[in-house]
Amino acid sequence: MAKNDPYAALRIKEFNIFLLVRFALVFGWSMQFVVIEWQVYSLTQDPLSLGIIGLCEFVPAFLLAPFAGHIVDKKEKRNLFTLCIALFSIISFGLFWLTTNYIETSWKTNTILYGIYGLVFFGGILRAFFGPTIFSLIALIVPKKIYPNAATWSSSTWKGASVFGALSGGLLIAWIGVNYTLGIIFLLVVIAFTLVFQIKKKPILYQQTNESVKESLKAGLQFVFSDKVILGALTLDMIAVLFGGAVAIFAVFAKDILDAGPKAFGLLNAALSSGSILTMFATTYLPITKNTGKKLLIAVFGFGVCMMIFGASKVLWLSLVALFLSGVFDGVSMVIRQTILQIKTPDAMRGRVGAVNSMFVGSSNELGALESGIAARIFGAPLAVILGGAVTLLTVTTISIKNKSLRDLDLRKDIADYEIGED
Repeated sequence: MAKNDPYAALRIKEFNIFLLVRFALVFGWSMQFVVIEWQVYSLTQDPLSLGIIGLCEFVPAFLLAPFAGHIVDKKEKRNLFTLCIALFSIISFGLFWLTTNYIETSWKTNTILYGIYGLVFFGGILRAFFGPTIFSLIALIVPKKIYPNAATWSSSTWKGASVFGALSGGLLIAWIGVNYTLGIIFLLVVIAFTLVFQIKKKPILYQQTNESVKESLKAGLQFVFSDKVILGALTLDMIAVLFGGAVAIFAVFAKDILDAGPKAFGLLNAALSSGSILTMFATTYLPITKNTGKKLLIAVFGFGVCMMIFGASKVLWLSLVALFLSGVFDGVSMVIRQTILQIKTPDAMRGRVGAVNSMFVGSSNELGALESGIAARIFGAPLAVILGGAVTLLTVTTISIKNKSLRDLDLRKDIADYEIGED
């Protein structure tokens, strides 16, 4: 295999199947997020209700993540992934059912709202398992020496699905309505479920010991918190998502700040991710293994600046440009973080490290939604986003000064070691 082959991971059949499954799931999940946010805000007209959605998903995802990581390390990954998809289909069908004409005309608004919150809570439980399962499964499908390339394609697929899912969600709400859009999401999950069986079962690399569940969880947390590079990378993304993000209150900007409708709402969601697609594809040709730490710091700093511009904008085109550029920086950050985690994590601990990653970054999406909703209610949406961007810039500056290991990180030697070991 040629060095710096931009299509190295795509030459593996199972990895292509994995990407198709992930695209279908993320496309559906992204559409579902947009539809739920729009539906709940339409029912309540209260930005705090959007934050409650985030809280309902954050609580189970965060609390169960350590236990999920322990289970993922001990179980066969393909079957576990299949089970997660099957359960996700139940959530998608439930949301479709709750938005039918029969339910909307015969149930009280609060009852429907609580039903949506309940399904979102169930989704949070699944999120605790999805993250570490996917993280572990990738490492079992591709050789170690092409982890950076696989991480790039996997992240690109995630972002691409997010873009088209968000855009399609906004357009389909306007075109066919909420209920039929949720029906399409259910079909996408069913397609993903049928495709996943084309991936073979994988070996379990967990070393069976006499350690208790508590000791196993402690070992995973200690590994992450003792590695300054991993801890610094996770902290950067956590703060950026928690305070710098504004996805949860895009409905407020679309309706109240920019005076636009559901189509513009979909564009706002898509713009945030669209820039990162081009960036991620570029990283397949221009690897990020040189001066990795500095590139990560610059990317997160740029993201914070762009979000501050978005918060201050009162016109749609400037808001879209700011979100597009924030997506560019976010794409670089995501690829670098995933590459660092894949290379620095021992095989037997991938589930637990993936779970901690979900706690730091994945769950911070939901907690960030709550933070955005509360801040928007107290300060107003524009000022809330500007303050969040400022917190992101402060965090990047602090970590760049205090964390020399991350600042000086260069992954070229790690990649070379893998290539030598596998040749």
